[in-house]
Amino acid sequence: MTVLRKRIWGWWMFDWANQPYNILLLTFIFAPYFTSFVAPDPVSGQAMWGWMLTISGVLTALCAPVLGAIADSSGAKRRWILLWSCLYVAGSTMLWWAVPEADESRLILILVAFAIGMVGLEYGIVFTNALLPTLGPREEWGKISGTGWALGYIGGLISLFIMLLLLAENDRGVTLLGIAPILGLDPDLREGTRAVGPFTALWYMVFVIPFFLWVKEPARPKAAAGAIRRGLAELKETLRALPARRSLFAYLGSSMVYRDALNGIYAFGGIYAAGVLEWSIIQIGVFGILAAAVGALACWLAGKLDSRFGPKPVIVGAIALLIVVCTVIVSTDRTMVLFSPVVAGSNLPDIVFYICGALIGAGGGSLQAASRTMMVRQADPDRMTEGFGLYALSGKVVSFIAPALIALATTLTGSQRLGVTPLIVLFVIGLILLLWVKAEGEPEFQCASPSSP
Repeated sequence: MTVLRKRIWGWWMFDWANQPYNILLLTFIFAPYFTSFVAPDPVSGQAMWGWMLTISGVLTALCAPVLGAIADSSGAKRRWILLWSCLYVAGSTMLWWAVPEADESRLILILVAFAIGMVGLEYGIVFTNALLPTLGPREEWGKISGTGWALGYIGGLISLFIMLLLLAENDRGVTLLGIAPILGLDPDLREGTRAVGPFTALWYMVFVIPFFLWVKEPARPKAAAGAIRRGLAELKETLRALPARRSLFAYLGSSMVYRDALNGIYAFGGIYAAGVLEWSIIQIGVFGILAAAVGALACWLAGKLDSRFGPKPVIVGAIALLIVVCTVIVSTDRTMVLFSPVVAGSNLPDIVFYICGALIGAGGGSLQAASRTMMVRQADPDRMTEGFGLYALSGKVVSFIAPALIALATTLTGSQRLGVTPLIVLFVIGLILLLWVKAEGEPEFQCASPSSP
């Protein structure tokens, strides 16, 4: 295997390693478990979860521009990624203490732990995404990005299978195999489901090793203090010139909004299924398996489409698909589908939501994979890390909006179903802003990828 091929595989393995935080913790296992069994009730649980994501998003946004500028100037991304990895592992491990019907102090501890892990996850992705243009020529970026997301989905799918088959118990205290959780875990205390936190941490520690072994970057001789001064100076200059770069400015605004809406779907999809459709953790897990399986295939295909036609058509198609899905979700609960009543006990709402899960996997994965290649096309190739720093900044500046709107709508209406309505508006805004985005970026920055380190 060539050095470059090893670097690509190492970069891909980072996606494989970190995906369980999204699939197991944020969406399909821990989030619905928290709202259904740890919080006092599902409605207050969804609101608490939304405010937690809001606060963590605000805190992350406050640090994003500074950290991105420093990393761009110093080039020491691997050391930063090691720090984010420690936060990821620590936060997810602490979720073991999320006992059923936790008291107030325990609830706060669990929400803080989850937020710590989220910070590690988000910044780790930011710093590794900045390495994408060094992995191959411009025409290969779409395939590399799409394959990475596809492998991430497959990793998440396998981890979800393991959880459902061996650890996560249903209301009868057995897993999907019909056995008690392995390792002697007590189903009455939900220890099998709570093990999702330590399991996610262990998965990451094992599979991130190829990244640190194979993905190298050149050493920078200048001191950290100098890097901070240079980074902040370059950030100030870039922000001042940003409005004049119309395509980049519009793309940052568009992705800022639609990525926030997508994160809202991931964060509240499982919670919605548990509270509105009254699904068990096992049913939500099957929903996640379907979403991840379809998502992996869709990412791979989207990567090929991206390399052939560019990322913009892929992004537009994915957003349009997700708008339709959100509309269906808001109009479906145990008593109706698309606002049309169904007979009591009908399985139609479940079938519709399973289909929505598959479409969320397809649209969400394709959108994220194409978004990072679009950022590469919009950014200055000589200041790529700074470009992804801005991408991170735009993603974090309003990363609290979707959870805050969901929490507010849920609180005001007292309805989980109506609480997710704001996501539709956010996707529409993101789609409109894409009108000002040039598919290949601004002409002065349409050049080949920078040299690999």
